[in-house]
Amino acid sequence: MPLTQNSQEQQLLDKLRPSRIVLPVLIGLSVVGFMFWRSYKPGDLAPLANAKLHWLAIMLVVLLARDLGYVYRIRHMSERALSWRASLDVIMIWEFASCVLPSAVGGTAIAPFLLNKEGITLGKSLAYVMATAMLDNLYYVIMVPLVVWVAGDALYPHEALQGGLVATLRVAFVVSYVSVTLYAGLMLYAIFINPLSVKRFLVRFFSIRGLRRWRAKAYQHGNEMVWASAQLRGNGAGYWLRAALSTAFVWTARYAVIGCIIAAFVNVNANEFALIFGRNLTYKVILLIAITPGGAGIAEGAFPTFFGKFIGTPTMTNFIVLLYRIVTYYMYLVLGAIFLPRWISRVFVKQPAP
Repeated sequence: MPLTQNSQEQQLLDKLRPSRIVLPVLIGLSVVGFMFWRSYKPGDLAPLANAKLHWLAIMLVVLLARDLGYVYRIRHMSERALSWRASLDVIMIWEFASCVLPSAVGGTAIAPFLLNKEGITLGKSLAYVMATAMLDNLYYVIMVPLVVWVAGDALYPHEALQGGLVATLRVAFVVSYVSVTLYAGLMLYAIFINPLSVKRFLVRFFSIRGLRRWRAKAYQHGNEMVWASAQLRGNGAGYWLRAALSTAFVWTARYAVIGCIIAAFVNVNANEFALIFGRNLTYKVILLIAITPGGAGIAEGAFPTFFGKFIGTPTMTNFIVLLYRIVTYYMYLVLGAIFLPRWISRVFVKQPAP
């Protein structure tokens, strides 16, 4: 059968099998259940009766806009080699992969395989995925100074952490930002200026004693940058402008979801909404180092530390944690389990000749 002809394809599909949703769901719901058990008091959920339905509607619009933005971006960046239906399938499975794989790996590891099975050459598939990763990193690089300028030290949850832990979080945030900035700069230089020099640098750097175990991967990554440069360098300013604007759109929508949910149950002014948006950037540091699938358990456990002060009681905070994870995580587990079998039957199973 076509599905078993290539062992690498089989391994990738094994990573995406729908049964993998069980573990992250159990971990996440167990953590939320424990948090409810520890904090619940009668009457704490009274604000639910006064929920602002227009904010919940805005949240749904933001979620839909985000997904449509992702679909548009991948279709645009693939130079319309993907149909709208194929673009939707790719994004849903990409999100599903991000949910069932550790956050440090994410769906990016699976994305070139998805594009390649849609008929795009491997070189172009790698190029498009690397370009999206570069733009994602550049959004982070640009936004962090803006939110630090606006929010200052309020980005860190002093009210929930002791001084030593705040200092640790601050160091982790700075290290994360510097790392992302260096990597984004390296990708920019490789794609647009001199990919061969970047490849040589990576190989030499990972030839240092203690880093040699990653030298083969560095060599492969260097080759991928050379391929990406060859595929993307000829695209004009209009191509990159649309790609950059769609990237800014989807990530802004992604970070706005928490604020919309909180505003549905708690009165939030514009300054608080902006601070909630900014704290997403420090919250992301915790998710980047999470070793569980999709950050399950860790994302739920860390949420009250970063956003609890805007909500009030621990019980309401736990409810909002659950709602947030339902619409941004568990929903994509379900959608992925629906889209994945349909995608496999479409790209692997040949249609009978008429």
